[in-house]
Amino acid sequence: SIPGFIVVIEELAVESQRFYLRVAAILGALAVLLGAFGAHGLKSALGADMTAVYETAVRYHFYHALAILAVAAAADSFASGAWWRWACRAWVAGVMLFSGSLYLLVISGIKWLGAVAPVGGGALIVGWVCLAVAASGCAGHARNLARR
Repeated sequence: SIPGFIVVIEELAVESQRFYLRVAAILGALAVLLGAFGAHGLKSALGADMTAVYETAVRYHFYHALAILAVAAAADSFASGAWWRWACRAWVAGVMLFSGSLYLLVISGIKWLGAVAPVGGGALIVGWVCLAVAASGCAGHARNLARR
């Protein structure tokens, strides 16, 4: 029946929202942990250049954990769930590729890992574009809710 189908869809949407809230919490915790590790465990072992690379990785990691948190918390504001989910997916991939490659570069010294960072940066940008598309339907969605 149609009402049963709508309930299932709503449950999936809520689960997806909860999923990304959990992802944001885990990414945030990892950003704090890796930031503290860099500040206290690595700082004396790294030169100024590699310290700056590590700090950039942590900063972008944190920014995008917070972005995922904000978007997941505001998920009900978007007319379509697809675009905000794609934004979150892109940001997760971007954090893994951008920040992850920079963390590994600094810790391992393997220089080719620096070539992975622009791919991750591209994913971060794609996430912001997806958010812009998701947000473009917000006003219409708010009007539809007000009519109910």
